[in-house]
Amino acid sequence: MHKHHRALGLAKTPSNSVSGIDIAQQRPVQPVTLVRPHAAARAARFFVEKFPGRSMYAVKANPAPELLKILWDSGITHYDVASIAEVRLVATTIPGATLCFMHPVKAPEAIRSAYFDYGVRTFSLDSIEELDKIMDATDQATDLTLCVRLRVSSEHSKLSLASKFGAAPGETRELLFRARQAADALGICFHVGSQAMTPEAYSNALERVRAAIVDAAVTVDVIDVGGGFPSSYPGMEPPPLEHFFETIHRAFESLPVSYSAELWAEPGRALCAEYSSIVVRVEKRRGDELYINDGAYGALFDAAHIGWRFPVELLREPESRSKDMAFSFYGPTCDDMDHMAGPFYLPADVQAGDYLEIGMLGAYGSAMRTAFNGFGSDETVIVADEPMVSLYSEAMPHVASNVVKL
Repeated sequence: MHKHHRALGLAKTPSNSVSGIDIAQQRPVQPVTLVRPHAAARAARFFVEKFPGRSMYAVKANPAPELLKILWDSGITHYDVASIAEVRLVATTIPGATLCFMHPVKAPEAIRSAYFDYGVRTFSLDSIEELDKIMDATDQATDLTLCVRLRVSSEHSKLSLASKFGAAPGETRELLFRARQAADALGICFHVGSQAMTPEAYSNALERVRAAIVDAAVTVDVIDVGGGFPSSYPGMEPPPLEHFFETIHRAFESLPVSYSAELWAEPGRALCAEYSSIVVRVEKRRGDELYINDGAYGALFDAAHIGWRFPVELLREPESRSKDMAFSFYGPTCDDMDHMAGPFYLPADVQAGDYLEIGMLGAYGSAMRTAFNGFGSDETVIVADEPMVSLYSEAMPHVASNVVKL
């Protein structure tokens, strides 16, 4: 069922809250991104307070400098970076941040610069070749935390990450033994896939970790359960995140690791999905197909290429009295692939000239944007209303802000 915002009018004082309907009433020609700093701050505090270990933000999910600062101010001190560009970004945006280079295949030049120029001391790897590369690039450093990535199942997740990276069972014994000899602190990490829908994904993976530790007979100092923590989307409503945390904690406590071993996680989507949405205009209707001014080459990459469904609502006053029906979207480019199958449920009388808000785009929406065909917009407005959906049920008050263009 779609959700309607109440009309608020444009903010005239700092106490007024601005929402999607207010933006739609301005009738913008280009898409407008709405960002909710209070939602990202709430998610960060939730992980800092409730996850039974250290939470480090996976920068790839949304690398916006403003978001990085919000997470830092809310207690996130460690950042999972996957490239030297992300290393530079976080180091310059948040000089006090701790950076962990968790991509298992890195250029030697990137490793060397990360270590010597930016103080990175944590690196992941999934092969002997990568271990040798890290040691050579750091001049045989003796102060490294080396995290060996294991290949685990993605069967409980909506997007698999089980094919590209991770040491297979027959490869882990020698790799863990060699990494233990080289590392100041030895870690084991994995990734269950994006949008894990059950805590069982983590308990199964941690059993794989147990088997690897026993087989290699090494002392492990860090267990990193990676990312995959879910957000809520139409047709993908996961259990409460506390259930994931409880399952992970129980499994971690039973592992044969160092008495002082640390538990880490790398949430990306779960920290930023609720941070932003986008207001788009309907340019044409053809039956149950709506042509809108953002799409597969903009914020809706996932909706087009992997069939991700995002919450949508019609921004119209007075509210439509029509029943909802299923629509698909076409984006603004000349490409047939610029198609979002949905289904997206909106009132049956939606028409050209209407404005829609598409929610939960803070994760990967802005990160995947291109300017293909000359389409796209950088217009961003800070709003203080709530995201369409939230997994963070705690009532955490926030200060409403005026309209601010970034």
